[in-house]
Amino acid sequence: MGSRWTFDGHIAGIGTTSGLRAVVGIWQDSPFGSFSDVMVQQPSGHRLLLAPTPEVAGFIAATYSFDEVRVVDVAALLAGHRLTVDAGPLEIRAVTGARTRLGSVLQAVPRRLAVHPRWLAAVNPLAALAAPGARTYGTAGSGRAEFYGVTDLHHVTSAVVTWEGANAGTLSPIRPAVTFGFSSVPPRPSVARVRTTVVEA
Repeated sequence: MGSRWTFDGHIAGIGTTSGLRAVVGIWQDSPFGSFSDVMVQQPSGHRLLLAPTPEVAGFIAATYSFDEVRVVDVAALLAGHRLTVDAGPLEIRAVTGARTRLGSVLQAVPRRLAVHPRWLAAVNPLAALAAPGARTYGTAGSGRAEFYGVTDLHHVTSAVVTWEGANAGTLSPIRPAVTFGFSSVPPRPSVARVRTTVVEA
């Protein structure tokens, strides 16, 4: 086994009626310190990474697939039930609801087990049934493998999303699924507590 990188924080998935879909990573602890990034898939299918530094952009772009990468100021804050994101052309103001039923089930699994790569590889088939499009384990770019350990989940109940100053439409399911990597976020907009582990063979 080669290098290993661990990212601890939250992932928010947002869909809009215009077809714009965004996946926001809010990382409290990572090899790059605390940072946020946004993966955007436009209605045309164009995949764009918005990252705060060239170093972060290089790592993410080597792990996932994008048509365009931009280094911009990215500010994302999850406080209570409110999510705010300002990332170059993208602005999100969202509200989350109570913990979901799946979130309660996830919380029942001891965290040390729930984020362990072996456990995540074993439960991967079940993850696809619980949240269509989502996976807990798969191969990534640059000969890497990736593990998603989700330990909590809250639905997004409302959101105002603008792209380049224009309203992107009302909150909507994330359909079609995003195609940055082997896994999408759940179809229903949500915020997940997650530990992501990337390993290099």
